[in-house]
Amino acid sequence: MGNKEEKKKIKVVLTKPLTLGGESDSDAAYRSPNLLQRILSLFKNVRPGSDLTRFQLSPMFNIPKSQLQCYGESVYCNALDLLSMCNTGQSPLDRFISVVAWCISTTRPATFGVAPYNPLLGETHHVSKGNLNVLLEQVSHHPPVTALHATDEKENIEMIWCQQPVPKFYGTSVEAQVRGKRQLKLLNHGETYEMNCPHLLFRILPIPGVDWVGPVNIRCLETGLVAELSFRSSHSFLGLGGNRKVIKGKIIDSSSLKVLYEVDGHWDRIVELKDKSNGKVRVIYDAKEVISGLQAPILNDAECVWPTESAHVWSELSQAIMSKEWEKAREAKQAVEERQRELLRERESKGETWVPKHFMVSYSKEVGWDCSPIHKWVAVAPIVAQ
Repeated sequence: MGNKEEKKKIKVVLTKPLTLGGESDSDAAYRSPNLLQRILSLFKNVRPGSDLTRFQLSPMFNIPKSQLQCYGESVYCNALDLLSMCNTGQSPLDRFISVVAWCISTTRPATFGVAPYNPLLGETHHVSKGNLNVLLEQVSHHPPVTALHATDEKENIEMIWCQQPVPKFYGTSVEAQVRGKRQLKLLNHGETYEMNCPHLLFRILPIPGVDWVGPVNIRCLETGLVAELSFRSSHSFLGLGGNRKVIKGKIIDSSSLKVLYEVDGHWDRIVELKDKSNGKVRVIYDAKEVISGLQAPILNDAECVWPTESAHVWSELSQAIMSKEWEKAREAKQAVEERQRELLRERESKGETWVPKHFMVSYSKEVGWDCSPIHKWVAVAPIVAQ
């Protein structure tokens, strides 16, 4: 009985995902004045080249959600079911093009000067969207490593990610490299697609801004099809003007090294595909159709929410940020961090080693971090994406 009462007390705060404008309803609530001056003051004692993974932000610089939620939203917050389109392609090439479009859809707007919470060790985020069930777990704290497992039993689709953000300060900018591998498996077709993530670049001077940059390679292990994409952001004099959020690339048959298609466009607008054999151009991705008008997930069953759920762990802090109660936010953040330190001291006193609940994790210098889900299918979640 007591256990049931305990479950009823779990508080969950769910916020809207970042949408095309780079802002959600909640963003407007925590915008702080003199943001650039505050950011410059933050970095005054940080040396260029420094790793920022242990850097502590004031709640004023946080968006009201965890990094786990941001990763999850890029998978389950879609206005179109692009995953099903990947599965229904008639030929390997049709499916590959759909996978390229889906991969682009996981690129979401970021907001300059604010960041999600650093997830706690063992923190989880569990959400369902239709038949797709998504589970994330923070499997390492220092360095921060996140594992994601998503499955759709009806479509026979599986997704496995293992990601490690490495933010570094370079004097006038912060670049967050996202290391690790993303896999998408279309099990009905026996196809596995591997891809990486672009880097997130925060420019502090001369003009503040944030952009996704760098190479993204997508490869189907079985068919030999490869996409080489490049995320770019060019700027003219003093950082003004220029061409932002550009994506260019090509689709290649690796067996013959023949370029089949050219990819060109903007990941926040339209991305087109040009057939090299006949010059025909078609749209493969329209950001407005996919990541506009997104709504916050809803809580379907409060009693089934795990105590480790991001939306619960950070609920007091998220509520305080959205209410602009900064002293309360500071206290809530300190309370979460102190609980984390207590658990660490407890494990150390008992000589225990923390083990992830949902993934098997390994690390090697050659491969980096590797995460394998313990269960074949992800269970239906108590939180449901709309």
